[in-house]
Amino acid sequence: MPSREIYNRIVMADIEIEASGKKKTYKTLSLGVLLLLAVIAAGIWGTFKFVDEQRVRDVRNWEIRLGIVADSRAASVDEWLRKQEQAIGTLATNASLQVYLTQLVIETAENGNSISEVPEAGYLINLLNNQAVISGFWEPEEPQIRANVARPGRAGIGLTDASGTLLVSSGNMPPMNPTIRAAMAKAGEGQAALIDLYEGINGDPTLGFVWPVFAVQDEGSSKDIIGYVIGLRTVESSLFPLLFQPGDTLQTAENYLVRRDGNLVQYISPLADGTLALARKLSIKDDLAAAFAVERPGDFAILSNYLGSKVLVTGRALTVAPWYLVRTVTEREALAETDQRLSTMLGIFLLLIFAVAGTVVAVWRHGTSIRAAELALRYKEIANQLKDRSEFLKIVTDQQPTAIAVFDSEDKYTFANSVAAADVDISQDEMIGKKVASVLGPSQAKEIIEMSNLVRKDYEPRSQISRLHSDDAEKPERVIKSDFVPLRSARVNSKEVLTVFQDITDVVMAQERREEVMRDLVSTLVAFVDRRDPYSADQSRRVAKVAVAVAREMGASDELVRTVDIAGNLMNIGKILVPADILTKTNNLTKKEMDVIRNSLISSADLLEEVDFDLPVASTLRQLQENYDGSGQPNGLVGTQISEAARIIAVANAFVGMVSPRAYRGALGFSEAIKNLLDAADTRFDRRVVSALINYLENRGGRENWKYFSESLDEKPSDIGS
Repeated sequence: MPSREIYNRIVMADIEIEASGKKKTYKTLSLGVLLLLAVIAAGIWGTFKFVDEQRVRDVRNWEIRLGIVADSRAASVDEWLRKQEQAIGTLATNASLQVYLTQLVIETAENGNSISEVPEAGYLINLLNNQAVISGFWEPEEPQIRANVARPGRAGIGLTDASGTLLVSSGNMPPMNPTIRAAMAKAGEGQAALIDLYEGINGDPTLGFVWPVFAVQDEGSSKDIIGYVIGLRTVESSLFPLLFQPGDTLQTAENYLVRRDGNLVQYISPLADGTLALARKLSIKDDLAAAFAVERPGDFAILSNYLGSKVLVTGRALTVAPWYLVRTVTEREALAETDQRLSTMLGIFLLLIFAVAGTVVAVWRHGTSIRAAELALRYKEIANQLKDRSEFLKIVTDQQPTAIAVFDSEDKYTFANSVAAADVDISQDEMIGKKVASVLGPSQAKEIIEMSNLVRKDYEPRSQISRLHSDDAEKPERVIKSDFVPLRSARVNSKEVLTVFQDITDVVMAQERREEVMRDLVSTLVAFVDRRDPYSADQSRRVAKVAVAVAREMGASDELVRTVDIAGNLMNIGKILVPADILTKTNNLTKKEMDVIRNSLISSADLLEEVDFDLPVASTLRQLQENYDGSGQPNGLVGTQISEAARIIAVANAFVGMVSPRAYRGALGFSEAIKNLLDAADTRFDRRVVSALINYLENRGGRENWKYFSESLDEKPSDIGS
């Protein structure tokens, strides 16, 4: 445990003792401070509550004021749009225009005459010119360029036939475009259509209306349409001025028009920052004022405008066009008086608080100065105690045979005993403050850092075993067991991790040598049994090979894999008790002789019962004749009552037996063996084990790896050591 940790705990314990001892002395003063704090808190709460209520009232008043202006401007815009629509509608319902347009269509479309040859064309042009001037669908002609090429007009009224071909128009009619065509297609359903605001030839914001013209005395259905009246005009000097509220004295108040364009909001009127009409689009966001007006017309909120400034906003949906009128004023201007009241009240209250607090602090300092002197003397005693305990800790840890170190949250050493320092050939003082990577190297440091981070995350101790390879070929490999313990108490959540490194190389190497000796002994016993039963030689090795493959396919633990490996290799050790004439018999075995062979599995378990494998080898062999449905022997175990190792070896043994040739029969094919195993699944065998074997055969190269199982004894390759 590091010195700093001990110091923190001692100091905290001392503070608690001091507080307990002086409790009666300062009880009255503490109650006074608590009362003062309560009064201050109540005053602050009351002040903020009053100001908040006033702010809510002011915001509600602004909602009403903004709503009145929004209603007024929306009504003006709607009225203007209706007048423009009616001006074009008056022409569309004019009986004379209907007659003359019908005649013009007949003369041009059916009789093939040019428009200049039709007398009615002149009347219609005069009628359109007069209506354009009267209703405002007229703009003065711009001077022509020297090449005497006419400039396209900016406003006008035109007549088309039913197909949309322009026949006649007023003198300054703009050219047709896709926006106009789209409105004509909508008007083809028999109703007037808006030509929504767009940029004209010179960039002028332009809109219009399309009215269908019906033949005289027809029923007014879409099939009776003989043509269309199209009216186009600019709105810079006629519509946009209607957005300004007469008598508005607010400096930051603004009225503008927007419309939805997919997932965007388009600002279709000029903005206060100088942005021209139709020039700005923003994505619809929850905190955008224009988006709020589009999504919830009629509601009120405090959001951000197109410049990111906080504004009070309300909106209204127009009836004639798919537009929304937005009314805003900045929060700063609207609520300036409320904020000023808040600042004034808070300032006065804070002055009172400071005056009272100054008095209390003066009294407190007088009382605490005595206590500070007492604590200084006490802390000096604690420091001496800490020094003694630190020396004792160092002596204790230096006597340990293991390396002990403490790492902080930045993976730096905060403590190291003498063994840890000796392992890296530097002093203990030099290690303090260094990063673990600079002391132990990046490879070993990586494992330590990863484990330390896991411990810091959940404060759960962890251990790991690592093998350290030396660059020097003469130095043997080292095996280190590392224990990671979080340094945390009931009062302190430290990020430091105590690490103990123990060299277990000798223990691991001894264990590996024992396992190697045991493996050699198993191989010797298997070879001895194979010489007594030449017709089933190598069966146990093959069973072990198949069992290990199936166990790994099932994701079994290392202990289970080792169990099926050893038990599979030794399953036939009991055959040393079977007479040789039975093992070498080439004819079919009698029932009694088959029982002798089967009983050899139990004999194998009996022979190995007293051998200490550190694994359930004998119990696994004793269960090899148990069936999954409980019909086996010797104990009639059912399902998972049979150990998983025994269930795996039983399937492997049956598979190897079927695909291997015998003196009295030939080998079965792999597919036929699989069919037999599936037929016996859930009765003799565990279906999960059978499925794992099939998956290994089909998808892991098992058929290719084990194809030699079916070869005769003379042709098979050696299996020894595999």
